[in-house]
Amino acid sequence: VQLQASGGGLVQAGGSLRLSCAASGRTSSSYVMGWFRQAPGKGREFVAAISRGGSSISYADSVKGRFTVSRDNAKNTVFLQMNSLKPEDTAVYFCAASSSGATYLPRYYLEYPTWGQGTLVTVSS
Repeated sequence: VQLQASGGGLVQAGGSLRLSCAASGRTSSSYVMGWFRQAPGKGREFVAAISRGGSSISYADSVKGRFTVSRDNAKNTVFLQMNSLKPEDTAVYFCAASSSGATYLPRYYLEYPTWGQGTLVTVSS
């Protein structure tokens, strides 16, 4: 599967953005999908993960209540709706695919072998 993330941009604090991750090749419904981010000078940080059917979801504490992950398997697309954005959310956001077990949502980036190219989100104060 190949992944293409999009939707990043510049937004003021308190604003919203919706990221998309389009999958091609093998259908995205075969994979657990995750979102990660990497701020300048920092490591790759888990943001959210969603199970193959969308019934199980996991969020990092830092984004819980503000971000919502969802997927449309008919369109092979995963979304990350980001509300109430803060300057500390500024980062390159990546989507990733994992073949982990049905009930396990990985939070460690090395558990995701397939990555998209990243999209930059900049939140100004």
